[in-house]
Amino acid sequence: MPQHETNRAAVILAAGIGRRFRSAVPKVIHDILGRPLLAWVVDACRQAGIDDIVVVVSPAIREQVTAVLPDVRIAVQDEPRGTADAVSVALPFLPETGLVIVASGDTPCLRSETIATVLEAAASTPLALLTCRVPDPQGYGRIVRADDGSVERIVEHADANDAERAIDEINAGLYAFDLTALRNWLPRIGSDNAQGEHYLVDTVSMCREGDAPPRAVLLENPDEIQGINDRVQLASAEEILRRRIVDHWRRQGVTVHGDDVMIGPDVTLESDVDIASGVELHGCTHVATGTTIGRGCVLTNARIGADVRLKPYVVAEDAEIGSGAQIGPFAHLRPGTRLGRDVRIGNFVETKNIEMGEGSKANHLSYLGDAEIGSGVNIGAGTITCNYDGANKHRTVIEDDVFVGSDTQFVAPVRIGRGATIGAGTTVTRDVSPGALAVRRAPQKEYPDYPRKRKSSS
Repeated sequence: MPQHETNRAAVILAAGIGRRFRSAVPKVIHDILGRPLLAWVVDACRQAGIDDIVVVVSPAIREQVTAVLPDVRIAVQDEPRGTADAVSVALPFLPETGLVIVASGDTPCLRSETIATVLEAAASTPLALLTCRVPDPQGYGRIVRADDGSVERIVEHADANDAERAIDEINAGLYAFDLTALRNWLPRIGSDNAQGEHYLVDTVSMCREGDAPPRAVLLENPDEIQGINDRVQLASAEEILRRRIVDHWRRQGVTVHGDDVMIGPDVTLESDVDIASGVELHGCTHVATGTTIGRGCVLTNARIGADVRLKPYVVAEDAEIGSGAQIGPFAHLRPGTRLGRDVRIGNFVETKNIEMGEGSKANHLSYLGDAEIGSGVNIGAGTITCNYDGANKHRTVIEDDVFVGSDTQFVAPVRIGRGATIGAGTTVTRDVSPGALAVRRAPQKEYPDYPRKRKSSS
């Protein structure tokens, strides 16, 4: 019986071309919930305690995989000679002894708990593998068991006879090997089969030649091993993962309405958050307790404080919103937006690269960019910070307790002193002193009895 060291590694097989995707993008880097398909498998291995990971790819996709997963090692399988050959090209990257997981790169629904269970099963045998019973085993390798119930061999679908094809227990494509045994077995694997390839499943028969037969771990939920060969299967896997994440947060005390909410894998939520239908939460968004998120909001890398109310259709990217704030509806918070406590941003307001102090508000139809806005400031409807001169960006500074009338333009760089008042319709081109009133508009003229033009009655 092998004595395993603490070394744990993983080989992820991702050399498939994915022709049925009909895409210039390799199958394994297509997106699922904001993360490449292959990254889901890599992360599952890491969550199972494996940091030494090698991904096997074809030469055609090496650069693209490296670009999206720069922190994993890449082994290249020059020609598609089968799964055993793919594992062989990864061997030089692996430790001499210990355990190695072999997984498929197109199974994003695989759980870290399942990987850990298969690793645990390999503690007493050179080979443990995952199996599953499915209603339609078409295309899968079948598990053939001996009279004592142990795994005798795995027969690929193309090589199976009618009796073997009637078996509903399939090879799930996840293995845990003792590395010493694996290094001995791989050179012995031939290609005498219907595909003319070197099958990794041949190691099952080799394992039976030793003292400890292979151990099978039976998986209850076949969703975990769903492979992806086209965009229909991609959409199916995305829905499985979306539902898994939503249900996780529901169990943590988050209310999620409807079946169309998308929560990314790196999003974090506190209890008593309430999320309406059609919401999308992307990236490393964090939402604190007591916050309500209205229908159709899209948040990306946003940090939302406690007891915030996001009305419908707020879009926020790389933005921070302080506790008690009210945002929307139809507001756009662009990168660099930092809003303090109890701030109010209303409908059709766009912000970018601004800081806004406690209790300030911009309730209607404004653009606020490259600005520092103090506390207790009122921004009237139609206010614009004119921050770009055609070559460079400039900042507007509005100190505490300033009142800005409607239809004001700040031609940056300008500073508005504490407690100043800006009259409606003013174009501000110079600094305004604290406590002053600044008004700049054309004088009003009146023409009595003006003969207004009217439409012809004909």
